[in-house]
Amino acid sequence: MTNKTVLRNNLLQLNDPRHTYTFMKGVYMTTTNNSVRAQDVVASDNTSADDGLQRGMKSRHLQMIAFGSCIGTGLFLGSGASIQEAGPGVIAAYAIGGFIIFLIMRMLGEMAVEHPVAGSFSAYAREYIGPIAGFVTGWNWWFTTIVVGMVELTAAGTIMDFWFPGIPHWLTALVALVIVTAINLVHVGAFAEAEFWLSLIKVVALILMIVVGAAIVFGLTPEPALGLSNITEHGGFFPNGAAGVLFSLVAVIFSFGGIISIGTAAGEAQDPAKSLPKAINNVIWRILIFYVGGIGIIVLLAPWNELDTSTSPFVRALSTLGISAAATGLNLIVLVAAVSVFNTMTFSGARMLRDLSRGGQAPPFFNSVSAKGVPVRALLFNALLMGSAVLLNFLFEGKILIVLLAIIVGAELISWSAIAVAHLNFRKRCPNAAFRAPLYPIANYLCLAFFALVIVLMFMLPDYRTGAIVLPCWIVALALIWLGKKRHDARNK
Repeated sequence: MTNKTVLRNNLLQLNDPRHTYTFMKGVYMTTTNNSVRAQDVVASDNTSADDGLQRGMKSRHLQMIAFGSCIGTGLFLGSGASIQEAGPGVIAAYAIGGFIIFLIMRMLGEMAVEHPVAGSFSAYAREYIGPIAGFVTGWNWWFTTIVVGMVELTAAGTIMDFWFPGIPHWLTALVALVIVTAINLVHVGAFAEAEFWLSLIKVVALILMIVVGAAIVFGLTPEPALGLSNITEHGGFFPNGAAGVLFSLVAVIFSFGGIISIGTAAGEAQDPAKSLPKAINNVIWRILIFYVGGIGIIVLLAPWNELDTSTSPFVRALSTLGISAAATGLNLIVLVAAVSVFNTMTFSGARMLRDLSRGGQAPPFFNSVSAKGVPVRALLFNALLMGSAVLLNFLFEGKILIVLLAIIVGAELISWSAIAVAHLNFRKRCPNAAFRAPLYPIANYLCLAFFALVIVLMFMLPDYRTGAIVLPCWIVALALIWLGKKRHDARNK
């Protein structure tokens, strides 16, 4: 059999000497050696998801999770580092990074609408780049969810210092771990409902913050207008020049990491053909409002060089203005943001580990789901690993956050790059997709070039150099594991 693509009656077959991949609207089957194996199957009636998972996530859940997934500690807490690098020019950095991520999300959305599976970009990398790419991408995202979960648990302790500096960080991390794991063990609907309300709180609070901040800046309160002095003085809009904006991109890009988690929710979303395009098209507005608008208000409210990285710049800006009550309330929102992102990573990581198991790329032990459609074994295993943050915070309190952030940036770049490359091949095989990403293929190469630039910048920044060094080592390690597994499977056959 030669490699070819056959299109018949809305049925797309991708043939190669080893496999025949068949995709239909909502259905994905793999034929190997004249036997048919259902993999990542999505029922046409939208009542069940891929073998065992359940479509318990309503459209309102998906929409609000899409909103909330881009509002986490990367924005509320980590943005202080990017402000220190670029000053007010960080607004330009967020606009640049946001545009790149919007392009990536449209690529992911195009593939997800055609094939809404829980494996998401790992499944797409496996089919449109190759098995080894799917293995690396899947395990890399799983690893990302674990480390991000550890970051959010660590951040929760840092945030609690605002009120209770005497409470050890490990205790806060343990309480958050137990509560969120318990919610995810119930049912996908419990996760979705909890995340809906957590995300709603974040969205409403951030919008109020922007509105109130704008009123203060433009003199719509009893106090005199602040005006634009904080971005025109203190060195001007670009106090550290173009270099400052470039270096800030590394911290900025971390803020966008949670957005692609919506891809893993596609496998349990009701009517993904309608809900996914709506959620993904709103990404650009979320970026403009929450990132560009939110950060813009921060640098307008307080001098950029008076915002340190030890506390949330949002809270610090309000404290600088003497609005202590608002600062206290906003700090509570930052805590909600940390718990929300941890909740999403707990959900997403368990689904990815189960997808790897179903694809024969992780132990079959993790393929099990409960009667309520929860991958309990994968969930508890991930919770155990995330719980190592409790021990790390006990041993190295206040020292591990920046190291984890650097590692996460490198891991995120792998996932985003895989989406861009997989989409290049996807479009060649599926040229008539219903939800087409713009600027193909220029956008794909533009994104890949941007990610390469970020890696170079990471090597130049001491705080992120660890992540840049770990990145190629991690890819090589996963590739070697894949090759070892492949040889082991061949010997067993």
